[in-house]
Amino acid sequence: MEQVLWADRGQSLHAESHEGDTDSSCIGVARLGSAQLLGNQFSIWIQLRGSSWVEAKEGRFRLRRGQWIAFEKDSRPTVQADHRGLCIGLTLSAEAMQAIIRFTDCGLYAGRGRMGIRDARTALRLWREVCARAEANNGIEMAALRPLLLQLASLQRDIAGRIARCPGRSRVRKRQVFSRLQRAHLYLEGNRDRVVRISELAELTSFSSWYFSKTFHGLYNESPQAAAARMRLEQAAELLLSTEMMVGEVAAACGFDNCCSFARAFRARHGMSASRYRSEAGKSDSAKSIGAEGKASLRTGT
Repeated sequence: MEQVLWADRGQSLHAESHEGDTDSSCIGVARLGSAQLLGNQFSIWIQLRGSSWVEAKEGRFRLRRGQWIAFEKDSRPTVQADHRGLCIGLTLSAEAMQAIIRFTDCGLYAGRGRMGIRDARTALRLWREVCARAEANNGIEMAALRPLLLQLASLQRDIAGRIARCPGRSRVRKRQVFSRLQRAHLYLEGNRDRVVRISELAELTSFSSWYFSKTFHGLYNESPQAAAARMRLEQAAELLLSTEMMVGEVAAACGFDNCCSFARAFRARHGMSASRYRSEAGKSDSAKSIGAEGKASLRTGT
């Protein structure tokens, strides 16, 4: 696979790699471009502008500005940028993954999160430097990749802090368990439109259902069922604020069989009905708009 790939202005590319590949790659997706990974390498993506839809083995995700997402090597994600989107990605060889552990004693794991503007700019600058040196030297060198790997590892500092809570006699075993549980957690996030069975998560992690449930609760301080319910209700709140879907449509989109069960769960989670939640948010937005207009009038003297 080439080391620097771009999909821009509606272009579509397929990046294929193999488990034994020793090369990492930089991938950029912009303005309705799309990229599909067909190989077996860990990948991490950072949304710098606009938004992108990402589909992978773990589910479907909306990636917005300032967010990042990372996938295990067999996830095979497809990234589709919107009309003004810019998403940069990095696929990592087994050598690069081992290098991260040597550099940080943590590694990189599946998951998603946010970053500040300064971190995003730093990541873009380092990514561009890796691309430039790869094109000049006909390949990505570990020396050029190291600063970017350290930057990416810093994004997961809070996540990696949980590794010590995983069962296992050695640090290696703890990292293995943590990696599988992080993937299961990401799977729940990617399937917030339905009820996920424990057996699915157990199969994904290659653990028994009992061991998975016990270890998941010990790591995240909530059961898989509670985490799934929370994520679905958070998804419902997002849909209420960002779309004009009716409450019943929101309930169905979040995997609830009927409006009554959704209403009870939503009120228990958010302290008010879904309709009131939407109206209260609308009032808050209106107040902010009026306040901004008042400040502008004072500045201009009108």
